[in-house]
Amino acid sequence: MTRKPSPPSQPQTGTAPPLAQDPHALREPKEKNLEAAIGHEVRAFRKKLGITVADLASATGISVGMLSKLENGMTSPSLTTLQAVARALGVPLTDLFRRYEEPRNAVFVKAGEGVELERRGTRAGHQYNLLGHLDNTSSGVIVEPYLITLTAESDVFPTFQHDGTEFLYMLEGEVVYRHGDQQFTMGPGDSLFFDADAPHGPEKLMAFPIRYLSIICYPQRAVRD
Repeated sequence: MTRKPSPPSQPQTGTAPPLAQDPHALREPKEKNLEAAIGHEVRAFRKKLGITVADLASATGISVGMLSKLENGMTSPSLTTLQAVARALGVPLTDLFRRYEEPRNAVFVKAGEGVELERRGTRAGHQYNLLGHLDNTSSGVIVEPYLITLTAESDVFPTFQHDGTEFLYMLEGEVVYRHGDQQFTMGPGDSLFFDADAPHGPEKLMAFPIRYLSIICYPQRAVRD
């Protein structure tokens, strides 16, 4: 009995899977003042427990007046005071700080003003312009965006290898880019997102000038190329 060949698979249609995070979701506003942030959390936890300031004062040995100032952001409490309050409220000490808004950084680079540099392992004719640099200490991730330019004098070099992940977006020209044992012919508008621990880099330079964005993310503990 012969088996009929399976019909060719059809491209799946339908809606794209939802994003893990909603970038448009409104977050609860945070306090820029540390004392006000702590006071807000203390009051919220106290009310959640259904106890009065006097009850909290009795449980902590801290005066009603001091607790009132604390909840209204009018005093800078000591660590000992905060530990006593957190213990009485039954929450971790760190929960009292979660409403505080830490400073957020932004790096603005005018066109043509990126820092030109050479990365370790770079071959001749590979021009790297660093477009910004942020150390996200809260997540332990470092992000480096580069504008890379290749010319007819550039060497091919398909064996870059480093920690983290990398995203490429072609702006101009055409290049055959290698990742591991795969090759991708990339033109303007094409992108490639990959594990940077596999050997990768331009295999063939097809049409000049070649320009693409390279965004590299790697853990802070990693040593960069």
